[in-house]
Amino acid sequence: MKRRRGFVQLAILHLLKEESMHGYQMMKELEHRSGGLYAASAGTVYPALQELLEQEMIDLDPASEKKTYVLQEKGKERLEDFANRIEGDFWTEWEARWVWQNSDEAVQLKRAMEQWEAEVRKAMKQARKNPEKSTKLIAFLEEITERLQKENQ
Repeated sequence: MKRRRGFVQLAILHLLKEESMHGYQMMKELEHRSGGLYAASAGTVYPALQELLEQEMIDLDPASEKKTYVLQEKGKERLEDFANRIEGDFWTEWEARWVWQNSDEAVQLKRAMEQWEAEVRKAMKQARKNPEKSTKLIAFLEEITERLQKENQ
């Protein structure tokens, strides 16, 4: 999920702001800072590191024998931009996010969302065969979207 990797990228930049690290150190530190609720995997961290390298936000430390990453100026700028948009401590938010994602409420919401997505996909299949159903489905989705927007104001 791209959004999650973006949050992991921000976490990596925050770690590298504190000190240079190699990938395994980052995985352990991300887990620690989530209170043990997030087990960072190589399949998440290394692609995030690769993207950060490509975006020139981080670089490899040429003086290190291990593949150690260091923060670059572009990475510092991204952290500053993030700090200007978000109030509060990043690591407090990091831990709170994982606490919530492991809650019963979040599990129930994810399950409900998966069921909803499956039903929308079925309705879309039916709509392909019948333009009238397509119009009704569009109206239904627009109504639900408006209701969600009102709830989130």
